[in-house]
Formats: sequence, C-alpha cells, structure tokens
Amino acid sequence: MNSKGYCLELDTEEYGQIYLLQKKLNCARREGNIPDTVLLLQHHQCFTVGRKGGFDHILVSDEQLRAEEIRVYESDRGGDVTYHGPGQLICYPIIDLKNHGSDVHLFARQMEEVLIRTLDRFGIKASRKPEYPGVWVGNAKIGAEGIAIQNWVTMHGVSLNVCPDLHHFTFIVPCGISALGVCSMQQLLNSEIDISLVRKEMRKQFSEIFDLLLEDISLNKIKEMVNYAQPA
Repeated sequence: MNSKGYCLELDTEEYGQIYLLQKKLNCARREGNIPDTVLLLQHHQCFTVGRKGGFDHILVSDEQLRAEEIRVYESDRGGDVTYHGPGQLICYPIIDLKNHGSDVHLFARQMEEVLIRTLDRFGIKASRKPEYPGVWVGNAKIGAEGIAIQNWVTMHGVSLNVCPDLHHFTFIVPCGISALGVCSMQQLLNSEIDISLVRKEMRKQFSEIFDLLLEDISLNKIKEMVNYAQPA
C-alpha cells in the first residue's frame, strides 16, 4: 500500500454534527489540506431524507417520532429515506476519486464490495441487485448506500445493519422500496454480534479495496486540521 490516509473511529454520534464534520473534511480534502480520510461510527436513531427522497415515505406522525426519540434530517446524499441507529455500522469515506480511478460508478461498486467482503468474513453471503444500490441477502437489504461527490471528493457512504432495532424500519419506506425488506447480521446469524469486530473487519476491507494504509486520528486532531467550529 503506497498511499496513507486517516481513520477516525467514533462511538455513537448525532447525525447533524457528523454531517457538518463531513462537509468540513470534504472541503479540506478538496483543498489538499488532509489526505483521504474514512469515518467509522454509529448514529443516534434518526431518519435521513436524501436528494431523491420525500417526507411522504416517513409513515408515522411527528408525535410518534418524538415519542420514539427519532430525529429527522435532510441530507445532500443520494437516495431516498433511510434509518440510522445504534447497532448499525456507518462508513463515511472522504476520498479524492482522482486518485481512485475517477469513476463514480466504480466507487459505488467498491463501497458495496467493502460490505460484501465484510459480511463474508462472518459467514453471510450477500450480493448486489442491479436495479437497486446497496447490499442484499435474498430480498432483504442488509447494507444501504448513499453518496455525494464534490469536485471528485466523496462524502456520505454506506451503512451495515449489524444489530439495530429493525422495528424502526417499519416507520418508513426504506430507500423508497416498498416491495423488499431489511435484515441484520444478528437476525441472520441468530446470535449476538460484537460490532467492534465488524468495524475492525470493515476497516481492513476498506483499506485493501482502496489501497490505503489507514492511520488512526483523534476527533480533536481532525477538528483542528479542518478548523471545525460548532455552530452557535
């Protein structure tokens, strides 16, 4: 591996704060102030509405959302409505595609491959559906994908259902697809899953697929590098 990058591993974070951080990182990467960087984390429970989404795909009332403590965010990623929450592993790459083939479709397939190879290491055979993004086991989605690209630099990414509360997916039309379902690693394996082991494997697969030697970096250090300031 000739190229070096950063890996920021976090625990469970609020979506809006990480969204802002991604924007800062994307700008810094475009300006050449940081190398390729990948974020691995979980989110507090929320729904996000992508560029192709509509709030009509959220099937429950605002009152029920408040009762369940589920926040709703608009996002500039591709795709429709999706759910994030504890037990779901998120991978957000901030990488310059000019160094990785300058091919958006290739990048999307590579991100799916990260999930497919990670799942394979845990004995789950997943695949793609040509008509839908993401990663599937049969007719159930186990990994979602939604990306954005500015001047060839990526943000957003993929999510993998390790052991989330799948009931929350019934509150939406996931990714705008009503005819197909969702699943999780825990459900398929019928056993508890250590998400830290899945995160370790995902990091390894990402590093290999994108030919990056990933160095750990702290949140405080990366914020210093991109002049991150929390809005008032």
